Formats: sequence, structure tokens, C-alpha cells
Amino acid sequence: MDEAILDTDTLDEVLKQKNATVVRHATSYLSRHRQFALSVIRRYEILRGLKEKHASTQLLRFHEFCQNSLLLPIVDEILDEAADLWAFGRSHGITPMDADLIIAATANSTAAHSSRETPLILTGFRI
Repeated sequence: MDEAILDTDTLDEVLKQKNATVVRHATSYLSRHRQFALSVIRRYEILRGLKEKHASTQLLRFHEFCQNSLLLPIVDEILDEAADLWAFGRSHGITPMDADLIIAATANSTAAHSSRETPLILTGFRI
């Protein structure tokens, strides 16, 4: 199983731990890679949702999850690529969500820096 950045749906399922298949795959992934990776923008999206719901127990669990995960920062290179993806989408009649583009650009940047050739697919964009 290659290293990967957790996308929105996968991260939600990992955090819920209700789907036995997801739990099994997550456990296998952790045994091989030792930690999950996610974009700080995804962290923000989860935090705002939990705070809106006043989900204090879930907030504590998510905080612990983040302490044991690799949080990928947003740097200029990522924002430049996200802007390129946004312009590409707009030129093809799509209005992509900024957060999705930043997460996709983070995945692409991470893959480029780790010399992975496997494209990551997020939010309908093939990178």
C-alpha cells in the first residue's frame, strides 16, 4: 500500500471507525507507514465542523489523531498549483472549491517530493 494523503471521505470514515473494511485498511496502512497524512486545510474543515456542533469529545479525539499524524502545511508552491488547477477548471466550465484544490495541490506536491509516479485522484481532478 503506497503512502497517501487522506481525502475527505476516507478521513471521515477512519475517524468514525464504524466500517470494518476501513478499519482493517487503516490498521494495515498504519502498520506500514506509522502515521496518516492530511492537509492542514482538511484539519481546519474538520475542526470547524466539530466546533460548530460543540462536539467536545470528538474534538479531543481529533486533536489526539492530529498529534499522531503528519500535517502537511500550505506553502506558496501549493497555492500556485491550486491557482493553476482553479484556472484550468474555470476554462473547462467548472467552478472548483478552493479547499479541494489546495488539498489536491498538496497531494501533488507531496507526490512530486517523494518521487512517486502514482497519480492521486481527489475531487474529480487527476493529478
